[in-house]
Amino acid sequence: QVPLVESGGGSVRAGGSLKLACAASRSATLSKCAAWLRQAPGSAREAVAVIDMDGSTNYADSVKGRFTISKDNGENSLTLEMNELKPEDSAMYYCAADRWGCTLINGRPSMVQTDYTYWGQGTQVTVSS
Repeated sequence: QVPLVESGGGSVRAGGSLKLACAASRSATLSKCAAWLRQAPGSAREAVAVIDMDGSTNYADSVKGRFTISKDNGENSLTLEMNELKPEDSAMYYCAADRWGCTLINGRPSMVQTDYTYWGQGTQVTVSS
């Protein structure tokens, strides 16, 4: 059983919006630490947004002010609202979660954590100019 399942990807024009969703199976939890990461062809996977158990968030500089991460502990779900999309946002987007909690750097969820416990299979986002 896949622990996390993403949805909401698609193709949009630059300036448009998409809302990604991640649903967790019973074997996974998003409440401790959850993140969205992305990987474009030929590029390394990078964290886009992270949210800690108390709701603290952190974002990649490239998406600050445009993307918003949120979670619903009761529904065990995670969302990523993406606005003002740019062609460089095109990538496969992955949902990930850690059952122990986020690695903190200076009190904020780390953007370099990669050893998440649970992963989804990804959803494609394509932004055309």
